[in-house]
Amino acid sequence: MMSRVGVGVMAVCLALYIVVVGQRAIVMLTTGEPIAIAIGSALLVMPLLGAWALYREMRFGFAADRLGRRLDAEGGMPEAEGELTPSGRIVREDVEPMVAKYTAAADAAPDDWRARYRLGVVQDAAGRRKDARASIREAIRLEHP
Repeated sequence: MMSRVGVGVMAVCLALYIVVVGQRAIVMLTTGEPIAIAIGSALLVMPLLGAWALYREMRFGFAADRLGRRLDAEGGMPEAEGELTPSGRIVREDVEPMVAKYTAAADAAPDDWRARYRLGVVQDAAGRRKDARASIREAIRLEHP
């Protein structure tokens, strides 16, 4: 719940930023000075890139959360096999076998979003954030063909 509040606060801050920077950009664009026009143009582009990035991250986060809640309700979330560190990551000795197990399960069922999502959860617990995001992104894609 706190992460949703954080996302909401960030979205409101970005919207406020876009409005303020947009006003400054219009002022600079109307001066007629070449440097001010260049800065004003950049001020219009940068907030739009930020808004696009925030939109993509929010869309990914909400879709991943929806799939996670659905899989948890079905009882399909992976259980921790062995010890976890205080931060919630898998103990180093248990990482490779667990990731290999869930990778094999995901490879055996390439069209199953559940297997791909479970792999992403295990990869995240193993500290492989980039791989986890890719697996969860694939699970989202598979769930909505």
